[in-house]
Amino acid sequence: MDQQTPVIANQQANQITLRSAPCNPENGHDINSKDLINKALLFAELSMIAYLKPEETEKAALRLGFTQTTFYNNDGSQAYSFANDQDIVIAFRGTEPNEWNDIKADIDATKALAETVGHVHRGFKKEVDDVWPLLEKMLISHKQNLDKKLWFTGHSLGGAMASICAGRCLLSHIDTRPEQVHTFGSPRVGTKRYINHAKVDYYRWVNNNDIVTRTPPVWLGYRHAGKEMYLDAQGRLKELNAVQRKADLWKGFVIGLKNKQIDHFSDHLIDRYVDYIYEETKLFPEG
Repeated sequence: MDQQTPVIANQQANQITLRSAPCNPENGHDINSKDLINKALLFAELSMIAYLKPEETEKAALRLGFTQTTFYNNDGSQAYSFANDQDIVIAFRGTEPNEWNDIKADIDATKALAETVGHVHRGFKKEVDDVWPLLEKMLISHKQNLDKKLWFTGHSLGGAMASICAGRCLLSHIDTRPEQVHTFGSPRVGTKRYINHAKVDYYRWVNNNDIVTRTPPVWLGYRHAGKEMYLDAQGRLKELNAVQRKADLWKGFVIGLKNKQIDHFSDHLIDRYVDYIYEETKLFPEG
């Protein structure tokens, strides 16, 4: 789903621009000390560095204040845990074009029974089923992990996995509940019954014409969950009515043509989400 993944994946940590203020629990600067927009920037950057090679991801995470980075990989389903003394962030990798399992997950739009009620996307559920036992083991293997704040994030396919995993936490025998979920360019993951039942504090970021956020189609019964955070054609966070939204989508499409880009695909790039959210943080500077 992400045409820029190979570019990011081949970079080194020192080539990645990170603008989030580092977390430092000892000085009271944990994730909860950030406002919503600065939280989103942090999670967008963690979603971005999740595409790097594991050794480079670890270096980049350290710059953001996470001293413990662990990579989980089971049959191509991949995630990271980023931890410090106060927080654990689980970030899922998005679609990698050279990973056949990721491609299969994207195109398998048939429904599977959810663990709660309703149905979820079979391909996305399979990816979660592969990696969830590893994450659950991590959370319960060290008692101190259960005392830390837990957060989920991801871009593209990774966003779909994050939302499903966060909901699964509510059913797990482990005593933990996600603080928040932030996804970027996430597809729809389940039916109306499922999303109405899996209640978590979820912020779903959508960049203008991002084509992935429109899949799978509504006519197959899929719906979005969470609170939509819409970035308009200028990259600004806006709440628009249906008429304003339609006009803004056309505006973004025209801007894309002028820049010789297909807006529906370029709007999906994770670094574009990062750049636009960073611009929003200038209105809410961290102290």
